[in-house]
Amino acid sequence: MLRDITLGQYYQTDSVIHRLDPRVKLVATIIFIISLFMVDNVIGYLIAAAFLACMVKISHVPFRFMVKGMKSIVFLLLIAVIFNLFLTPGEPLVTFWKLTVTKEGIRLAAMMAVRLVFLIIGSSLMTLTTTPNNLTDGMEKLMAPLKRLHVPVHEVAMMMSIALRFIPILLEETDKIMKAQIARGADFESGNLIKKVKSLVPLLVPLFISAFRRANDLAMAMEARCYRGGEHRTKMKPLVYHKRDRTAYAVLLAYSMICIYFGRFFKI
Repeated sequence: MLRDITLGQYYQTDSVIHRLDPRVKLVATIIFIISLFMVDNVIGYLIAAAFLACMVKISHVPFRFMVKGMKSIVFLLLIAVIFNLFLTPGEPLVTFWKLTVTKEGIRLAAMMAVRLVFLIIGSSLMTLTTTPNNLTDGMEKLMAPLKRLHVPVHEVAMMMSIALRFIPILLEETDKIMKAQIARGADFESGNLIKKVKSLVPLLVPLFISAFRRANDLAMAMEARCYRGGEHRTKMKPLVYHKRDRTAYAVLLAYSMICIYFGRFFKI
């Protein structure tokens, strides 16, 4: 289950999406997420699905590899669907004890499920096609105007990049700790949901110790190399927009206009 989480991982391959400027991919991810919350009908979601499918196809990242990351949010997805299904007021359809399923609840639950699925796949596509270094450079460039407000842009971008990079590392560490404890007789599978959650508590202490140790090692390595970010720091590969990046921005603009127009004004 833990190895199925794809967020924060990088998938090495050659594609147009991989060669795009990281700023383009960051902007594209933000626009795609905003579009998911702007549309409220079937046509809008079909347009978003077609756009996402095209991006996945162009990225050359196996769809099966990308979809397996959905296993980690099944529980969250079920909670969101159940809450929207039973707690949304409207025209009643079915009643279970004191819980009522409404027509509006079914529609809202379906929309929420689709949004979560598309959001996870879209976010994973960005991290799967962008190295942590490029992601840091892209964030720093996009947030450059905030320097006028004395925001430590480089430090913020570095922290976000390190956090994303640590996700697969900590997941791998958790998997190793679980296997070590299973070899010593621990049981993480049997029992109800509450017992399974309680059985995971012993993982927290060694996991936190490992996380703090890695963070300390990283800090010491950066300090030993006299790392200083921010102004006057040169880049080995400075970010430069190319023709494909401008084309990508044009595609994003067209997608935004089509998705918002059909997703807001065509009621289906």
